Amino acid sequence: MKLLSVLSAFLILFQSVNISLGDLSGMDEFLEHASFHKEQYGDNLLVFISKHYGELKAEHEKNHQEEQHEHEKLPFQHQSCTHHLANVCVLFSSGPDKVKVDGESEESANYYYLQSDSAGFRSGIFQPPRKA
Repeated sequence: MKLLSVLSAFLILFQSVNISLGDLSGMDEFLEHASFHKEQYGDNLLVFISKHYGELKAEHEKNHQEEQHEHEKLPFQHQSCTHHLANVCVLFSSGPDKVKVDGESEESANYYYLQSDSAGFRSGIFQPPRKA
């Protein structure tokens, strides 16, 4: 039971940071390319990671076009999760809309309602109660 719990926890961890089995199987290419950089350029592991995943990536890709085929084989090169980050940034960067209410001053709207065009909502049964 403990083994199952630990395996489930690792599965959830890998999925939350978007690590797939393809990335884990590509670790041999990662280590092979890292050793190539150590022999060829004298890079340590931190410089290698910076050149392929960090701030030196654009410069390294520009200067070493001949290694492009090897760079595509490296793990963690997919960009599938960036749209979620962009949506979160837009969500938190945009403030509430300002609405004018019958000549009053502007207030921030905290709700949004759109009338449904469904036939079920046009009949009287799904309408709110009316004043008597």
